Amino acid sequence: MRILFVKLGSIGDVVHTLPALAAVRRAVPGAKISWVVERRAAEILRDNPLLESLIEVDTKGLRRWPLSGETLPATRRQLRRLRASPFDLSIDFQGLLKSALVSRLSGARRRVGFSREHLREPASRFLLTETVRVSARLNVIRKNLALASGALGVKLPTASDALEFPVNVSPAHVREADEVVQTVGERFTILNPGGGWPTKLWDAGRFGELADALLVRHGLRSVVTYGPGERELAERVVASSRTGATTAASPSLKGFYALARRAAVYVGGDTGPTHLAVAAGAPVVGLFGPTEWWRNGSPREEDVCVERTDIGCRVDCHRRACSQWVCMEIGVGQVAAAVGERLLRAERTSPAVEVRAGGA
Repeated sequence: MRILFVKLGSIGDVVHTLPALAAVRRAVPGAKISWVVERRAAEILRDNPLLESLIEVDTKGLRRWPLSGETLPATRRQLRRLRASPFDLSIDFQGLLKSALVSRLSGARRRVGFSREHLREPASRFLLTETVRVSARLNVIRKNLALASGALGVKLPTASDALEFPVNVSPAHVREADEVVQTVGERFTILNPGGGWPTKLWDAGRFGELADALLVRHGLRSVVTYGPGERELAERVVASSRTGATTAASPSLKGFYALARRAAVYVGGDTGPTHLAVAAGAPVVGLFGPTEWWRNGSPREEDVCVERTDIGCRVDCHRRACSQWVCMEIGVGQVAAAVGERLLRAERTSPAVEVRAGGA
């Protein structure tokens, strides 16, 4: 059977679909699985041994009309790659018109996606041949597993200890992590102040205060990680630390993954690095405001979410801009206490597995 996974992005969305890839590979060992993904979100999937092929696309090019002399050849190349294999089944984990269009252009005979109420763009239903109804209140990882299970007619494991996040790291990625660890020591925390929406951000100054508290209470130095366009934000965190207990670092995605595997604890909002930290098995403390931990957060019970439960405007919020913006008004003491609790829970579990090149 030839199966096409359609999950175009973002990075967090791709990470949330990795357990479905691992589970399908185990349940249908003879299947040949391909994945179509936006080029800007593809790094975490590259060199994945569970995939027969990784098809990187630029859906902006596919959506441009009329096609220019520059975009037409590129679009043709993308379509050729999509149609290179006669797919028996495509599974659209995205629920958008563009993902359903990609599924349709693949030529797959069966095109399966979520039922209408779970589609982010309900009109995409008309490009699917079948839909799967899933429970309304599910973590997105388990939601993706339920879709794959329904599409294939097989039972897939959903327990936290059964979830696998296949990520292939190279010696270069391990060296990235080694260089950071040599700076801060073997026992450290990762603080990630960035986020895709302004409303998801916790104050940079509070991150700096948190770094000081973690040094005093737990002897932990902090690595402040940042991605493209976030350097100034990370520098504000470092400048806010009075103890000088912070080091800023901007590893690649897989370098970050290798680093997170070695962290004593990770603290961040609803953003790609947080989901990668979960995938890496790092003890996680999530800071959530306009989005829901039960849906986007860690599926592990031992991980901790700090959120405002004393305000009524967070229900179905998902605002990227807000005139009130009180949901991320969270005190440093509350977050420091949550980190302490997560460290205690980590002590009751096995030590983290060493990261080696070529495996997860």
